[in-house]
Amino acid sequence: MQNSRRIARCTNQVRRYLYLLGSVLITTLMCTPLPHIATASTNDVRDRIEDIAALANGALILTVTEGHFIMGTARASHEPFSFDLQYDDTEQPQRRVWLNQFEIDRDEVSLGEYLLWLRQQQRHLSEEVRKLIDHVTTIHAMPPETLTRWPALYVTWSEASDFCHAQGKRLPTEAEWEKAARGDSGNLFPWGQRPPTPALAMFGQYHAHEIPIVASVDSGEEGRSPYGLHHMAGNAAEWVEDWFGIDYYATMPDRNPHGPATGRYKVVRGGSWKSTPTLLRTATRGGASPNQRAATIGFRCARSAQ
Repeated sequence: MQNSRRIARCTNQVRRYLYLLGSVLITTLMCTPLPHIATASTNDVRDRIEDIAALANGALILTVTEGHFIMGTARASHEPFSFDLQYDDTEQPQRRVWLNQFEIDRDEVSLGEYLLWLRQQQRHLSEEVRKLIDHVTTIHAMPPETLTRWPALYVTWSEASDFCHAQGKRLPTEAEWEKAARGDSGNLFPWGQRPPTPALAMFGQYHAHEIPIVASVDSGEEGRSPYGLHHMAGNAAEWVEDWFGIDYYATMPDRNPHGPATGRYKVVRGGSWKSTPTLLRTATRGGASPNQRAATIGFRCARSAQ
């Protein structure tokens, strides 16, 4: 009987010791400053962003002469699989439009330029861009020299507009963008009438996690437009100044159109790295909410002739 009592007392003591030991371990784990790993990771990403921004190069700007050009789409073919028929009503009617002379960036705004501007303006870096840089530098080991020449992506329309104004420029109007992309005579694609190929444009790519498969903004010589611009089809789709108007082509002025006064969506032109060949046509129109951040949308800047 006494042995049973001693065993019971020992068992209770062991339980109390185990309980106290567990409490100490839990308290220790809860109080240990574990965020050192996360802080180091955050600092690493910050350093990579600084490295990318430090390698940014200024944009080369080209002149588009004043004059008329063909804007929009006309039913030009009766072949069932012709690119000429892959349009919607928002591209019609086709118009002959006059534009004053203007200047426009040869290349899309690069990631390096965008990050440098954010730093200079002391603006917040979006979570989408931070995660993208963290992923491609950590998982894919992409160096700053490559990333600085990527197109800037996950940029809202307002950010794109503010960036351009900080450079003494602005976003191009939809009409200016289209003339710079197709020339005076209405090219089907920036390079002419030939269907798209990988040598002419970055398109038709896919990634389940929205990791962009893009080319450097200063590449794309073979697919350049009549005025010498790169990546006016594919790579990054591009914000322009105008609000999207479904029936605007039927009512727009013949000289220097600037789009509807108001709207819900801003116009996006040019197709992206994910687009099908049809969406690379110079007349293809799209729209997006001005606050949207997308892995497929970037921009370039323009300015009126001095």
